[in-house]
Amino acid sequence: MSQDLANRSIATIRTLAMDAVQRANSGHPGMPMGCAPIAYVLFREVLRHDPADPRWPARDRFVLSAGHGSMLLYAALHLTGYERPTLDDLRSFRQFGSVTPGHPESEDLAGVETTTGPLGQGFANGVGMALAAERLAAEFDPDDTGVVPQRIYGIVSDGDLMEGVSSEAASLAGHLRLGRLTYLYDDNQITIDGSTTKAFSEDVLARFDAYGWHTQQVDDGNDLDALRAAIAAADADDRPSLIAVRTTIGYGAPTKAGTAAAHGAPLGDDEIAAAREAYGWDHLPFEVPDDVRDHLDARDRGAKLHAEWSARLDSWRDDQPQLAAEFDRRVVRRELPDGWADALPTLDGKDATRKHSGAVINALAPVLPELLGGSADLAASNNTDVKDGGDFSAPSASGPEAAGRLGRNLRFGVREHAMASMANGMALHGGVLPYVASFLIFTDYCRPAIRLASLMGERVVYVMTHDSIGLGEDGPTHQPVEHLMSLRAMPGLAVLRPADGDEVVDAWRTAIESDGPSVIALTRQGLPPLGDKPARPVAQGAYVLADHPRDDGGLDLVLIGTGSEVQLCVAAAETLAADGIGVRVVSMPSFERFFARDAADRAQVIPPDVPARVAVEAGVTLGWERVVGDHGAVIGLDRFGASAPADRLFEEFGFTPDRVVEVARTTLAGTR
Repeated sequence: MSQDLANRSIATIRTLAMDAVQRANSGHPGMPMGCAPIAYVLFREVLRHDPADPRWPARDRFVLSAGHGSMLLYAALHLTGYERPTLDDLRSFRQFGSVTPGHPESEDLAGVETTTGPLGQGFANGVGMALAAERLAAEFDPDDTGVVPQRIYGIVSDGDLMEGVSSEAASLAGHLRLGRLTYLYDDNQITIDGSTTKAFSEDVLARFDAYGWHTQQVDDGNDLDALRAAIAAADADDRPSLIAVRTTIGYGAPTKAGTAAAHGAPLGDDEIAAAREAYGWDHLPFEVPDDVRDHLDARDRGAKLHAEWSARLDSWRDDQPQLAAEFDRRVVRRELPDGWADALPTLDGKDATRKHSGAVINALAPVLPELLGGSADLAASNNTDVKDGGDFSAPSASGPEAAGRLGRNLRFGVREHAMASMANGMALHGGVLPYVASFLIFTDYCRPAIRLASLMGERVVYVMTHDSIGLGEDGPTHQPVEHLMSLRAMPGLAVLRPADGDEVVDAWRTAIESDGPSVIALTRQGLPPLGDKPARPVAQGAYVLADHPRDDGGLDLVLIGTGSEVQLCVAAAETLAADGIGVRVVSMPSFERFFARDAADRAQVIPPDVPARVAVEAGVTLGWERVVGDHGAVIGLDRFGASAPADRLFEEFGFTPDRVVEVARTTLAGTR
């Protein structure tokens, strides 16, 4: 291979990025221009990937955490032989309906491993992917036969490393010694505001040394041999690796290279023409020379790697048929086991729903070995431990190499943001079904990652306990008030707030069967069982829990509750019914699932001709008007809570059966 051909291939990546941003009149050309040599080495020589099968389970994962440089990834995928993006897709960069949006979106384009752009998220996603890979290797390939060979590579930016989520994730990655992870740090010393020296003067490699990472420096990002040597050294080390690569943003642009002007705007026709001249590039926009296309085409190499792995897999299947069947189900087909729901327990006693949730986790753990999760230092409070499951940890020097990797419980420490972002990476990697836990109030720390899980449609279960003022004495700093409704506002996220053990069981089943993320909001305080229910009460979103019609069969009033407040509606309904009022009690564990049903189905639960409705939830009233309509009322909490025992708080803030009866009578009078 000639150096000239390598340089021309790198120039092709650079010019495609310039051309696409210029055509869109929007985008970030500088990062792809500076990092093109890194992409060249990774996609042509390092990554185990098969463009003909972008979802090949044994592939290496590439994470572009610096998602604003999306044209680098799109150009690499196009040039190495992926079916999409085509040249027309590159010409449609950042346009409506294209598969080449401004930041990479995994649901749009095969070959994009994760949706990135909010800085730091991709960094933490990659840590989660590495954790999943280590876990699967320990389960299925403890002898390192090559059944689970994948590594995770990524490009991260100054901005990624400034964001706190990357620090959280890096700290845990070093602690767990996730050696399958290699990040190349685009050390171009430029951010939108100018030189990084304005706000970022730390010794990055020293910080990562302290985290327990393997670190290296490449002084010239155009030095292909230095890049190759650094990546090889990272691959050989059993720690996660960070390679700081000194690059020039907008490399080749005569007046904008090395400046913030190359970061987030088109270069302009004159600057692009001058950069082409600097590269010795005399081709038209979006033109790819035939020899460059042949040189970068990775399909033959990918097919060979894929075939070699398939041969190893077939031999392993012969030696380990039971293990192989499980591998095929979880990793290849990504299916749940037949009959898994038969293991769900019956929970009909009075208890906190967080404790019911712990019982479900432990009932499912033996039949769902892919169920892997833990808490942000609150496992005893969240009830998320798999009993006798052990902790996932770094390999033990004194025991079997894989022993620590087989633990069922993840200890995230006090790192909610990284925990949620890592869970996204675990779900994206596949082979594991991640759940993570904290107090509901701390979804504030998890929210950016929850939003991306919703955008990607990734199945992550968020077990969020202490879901109201029922938390009690810890006070308003820890009592979620606005959280349930704000989470319901997030497209693609299911918020499940069960009212007793039966609903907890179905909440877990619903979350596991979902195609997207779910928050299961659970109580600290004990709740009584609410009696008989229809099949799949949570999956329905809302259902009729109790009916007390008038003697003529009519209804005057509907009481609607969620979670711990449903019992208040049940008690109030009995009082109202004794006075001859026709009343129905509706439990609504999930807004999203209820409103996904058609209008006729919803009308069977909440009749449109019964305008007197009262909703009860220990949170903000905003949003409930969609349920109660113009003539209904909401008993909620449009203020912060207080520090006191839970019973006192519920009484002080009006969450009692007597208050529900009072508001119900007033509401009913107003509709007559």
